[in-house]
Amino acid sequence: MLAQLTLSQTLPATASATHLLVLLPKAKALPKDLPHAALLKTVLARRDMKADELAKSPVAANAANGALVAWGMLDFEKDTFAQQVQVRKALQLLLGENPKNIAIAVLGNDAQRRRTAELAVYGAWVNGALLPVHKKKDERKPLQKIELSGCADKKIFAPLKAQAEGNLLCRELTVLPPNELTPALYRGRIKKLAQQHGWKHEEFDMRKLRKMGAGAFIAVAQGSDPEDAAIVHLSYKHPKAKQTVALVGKGICFDTGGHNLKPSRYMHNMHEDMNGSAVALGILLAAAQEKVPVNIDCWLALAQNHISPKAYKQNDIVKALNGTTIEIIHTDAEGRMVLADTLTLAARAKPDLMIDFATLTGSMATALGARYSGVLGNRDELVQRAVNVSKQCGERLCAFPLDEDYEAGLESKVADIKQCAQAGEADHILAARFLQRFINDVPWLHVDLSSSRCEDGLGIVASDVTGFGVAWGLAMLA
Repeated sequence: MLAQLTLSQTLPATASATHLLVLLPKAKALPKDLPHAALLKTVLARRDMKADELAKSPVAANAANGALVAWGMLDFEKDTFAQQVQVRKALQLLLGENPKNIAIAVLGNDAQRRRTAELAVYGAWVNGALLPVHKKKDERKPLQKIELSGCADKKIFAPLKAQAEGNLLCRELTVLPPNELTPALYRGRIKKLAQQHGWKHEEFDMRKLRKMGAGAFIAVAQGSDPEDAAIVHLSYKHPKAKQTVALVGKGICFDTGGHNLKPSRYMHNMHEDMNGSAVALGILLAAAQEKVPVNIDCWLALAQNHISPKAYKQNDIVKALNGTTIEIIHTDAEGRMVLADTLTLAARAKPDLMIDFATLTGSMATALGARYSGVLGNRDELVQRAVNVSKQCGERLCAFPLDEDYEAGLESKVADIKQCAQAGEADHILAARFLQRFINDVPWLHVDLSSSRCEDGLGIVASDVTGFGVAWGLAMLA
């Protein structure tokens, strides 16, 4: 549940709220109409800070009435990501106390106030809501009310609220422990979402997938007991839509690595290997809430990668749904296997654009760390657009090559293609080359979510699990 928002064009003469955030443009001098200006001057003098240093380090102090006031500056010469970080740091000085209500005052010219209000309200929404925890006593309280002064343009906040709800859904699902989000339980949650929002809902369970010949998906899912894996298809239709976008998400609810078992340090947090599916769901929810005039087909590959006598193993050869035979090299490369058949299904509908989201490779995390995610695609102009959009929305993507000569790393003597290379070099690129075999030349982007988790937050989001991809996906749809 997101906090209720109230708007006022004028700045408050006094701060009646117990928690007040004051945001202003970067400047060497403080404006005359700054709330609690005298208190801020005292704080800056005590810390031997210049006014414009608030852009790097926001400060907070208690006013005479007991209210906690935080001040921060936005540098409008910096990019969206940097501005998001400035707002997040200032907000956290207040949200760390788990207030029920928060007041936000934005200063500057009309354009600056509007931009600051967008960032601050969105930041309060995504960071003021609570993610699930399992403690005997949870003393946290969600943010219930946001009082914004300095900007009263109501229409800018509806799409931001939808985006915040999509981001929150993504993060809520991702943090759930694996015993609470098995494929069966996940399918139940998705079915309820579909009923609530009027989406068409279809499931391809293991029986159907075997009958269809989806051998790549089956190879991974057959190691689980019970066999509750499925490919779930959701559809959102808009009456004025002229294009259809397919969103495909990797939903591995837990990844042991299979017979190529992960060591403990790499198996930790592998309940989050379903994050790609949660990103796709978050985009779908936000787009439906905002009534984006695009038809969306959402395809979710839900399974677990377990070790068992029935689990697939190295040197197996399996046949994918499109007839491609695959030589298994490493059972921990399961994500590209379940995506292969899911992409085949999505491509058969001939969408105008197909985007898949997956926490797919460790090599992408090695290449980028957790602050960027990687993007690859089969149209240069599409990849460039993806990167440009990422700069605008603050969820940053780095483009990687997909040249044909990389294909040599996947050549097999016994099947049409290897699942991956033994050495593991450039695996993020080889994984995309592998997936490209299953898209039937539909315009396609592959997002490898190396920034799905970033310790202490990323951009505007303060939690370790970031919901990265929801804001970018919505911007791409726009």
